[in-house]
Amino acid sequence: MLTQESNLAGKEGIIRCIFLSEFHATAGSKITCQSPQNFISKHAFDLINAYILPKRELERQVLTVNTLGIKIVGYPVKIDHEKYARNAFYFNICFVCDHYCRSVQYEPIVKKLCEFLIMMEMQYSFLSNDEYRPRIQKMLNKIISDLNESKVCTITEEETSIHLKILKITDDPPEVFDHQVPVLKREFENMSLSECDLTTQQVLPFINGLHHVGKISMLADVENALVKSCIQNLVYYNFVELLPLFKYSNVYMCTRNLQKLARNQDFAQECLSYVALKNDQPIPTIYNVFQIYSQMTHGVNLKTLCIRLSPRQNNINERKLVDYGLKHSLIRCINKYPIFTGSIPNARQKMYNGMNHFDEICCATGLSTIKLEELIDADTNVTILMK
Repeated sequence: MLTQESNLAGKEGIIRCIFLSEFHATAGSKITCQSPQNFISKHAFDLINAYILPKRELERQVLTVNTLGIKIVGYPVKIDHEKYARNAFYFNICFVCDHYCRSVQYEPIVKKLCEFLIMMEMQYSFLSNDEYRPRIQKMLNKIISDLNESKVCTITEEETSIHLKILKITDDPPEVFDHQVPVLKREFENMSLSECDLTTQQVLPFINGLHHVGKISMLADVENALVKSCIQNLVYYNFVELLPLFKYSNVYMCTRNLQKLARNQDFAQECLSYVALKNDQPIPTIYNVFQIYSQMTHGVNLKTLCIRLSPRQNNINERKLVDYGLKHSLIRCINKYPIFTGSIPNARQKMYNGMNHFDEICCATGLSTIKLEELIDADTNVTILMK
């Protein structure tokens, strides 16, 4: 039976506590303020204070401590000045969450908040003057409440304000393969090359929705691994999305998301404008677009559909129709996976393992799809799986 911890492991959790710690000249390390009160006991703090106010080598670095069933994210600071006892003031502002939850989204907030408090301390002795303690407590209460409730918080002290926001940390982008086709998202189609690194400047002109990654590497004269890394970076920042290689021999299948075309008028209008073949002609009708999508199924390739339904006579660009359908999951591509059933495979047949589909094999071997199909049709030791 799954526990709450296993269900939430690695996911974002709420902030359980925020506390301010400082090093007192006579009392040593202690918690000055925390919200909620007494969440971190004195006994628990005594066990971990060496990591809250650590040695100088770890100052002004985001540190995460996972112990005692909690995870603590802090940014230890030392301010050197002769006005302090021992000529220095040590403090740390820490966020506490459950030990099984992801905490990376709090790291920039903790650092920003500490930098703000450094400035407030240097100008107003905001941390070291006991008169400000009620205001600090009120500030911590507001931060934990606002961030947990709305993920944003604005703090104003004296004449200074600070805006805190929990940003969504996206997952790592998927691995990029040679056979995939990168497509620039519409809002970034006119991206300025001057704002990009050198590799991206070489690669970007060849991202046209037609060339697969392997071909882009060849055309740009850039090492394949660098091109993949570049495109993966563009995918991460949501500039680019990856689509299957467009071929008239491809088989597509509509999904349940197709009903969105009938139910969402704005979405349908966007689709019709996108798939139009010529802008100086009336835009396609939803009936014609829906008709093509709905007839995409096993055993029917795109070429057959185009012959049967003549999309261009209805001002429909079949390439854009497929692109739009894949981008919005209205359709999915059905791939062919060859499986070698003989005894001793040659170099090419070793790729027929049921894991590599036609596009992958073509990119790896340099064969065209037609040539590969001819070789497989003539090979009695190969079975095709479509999925």
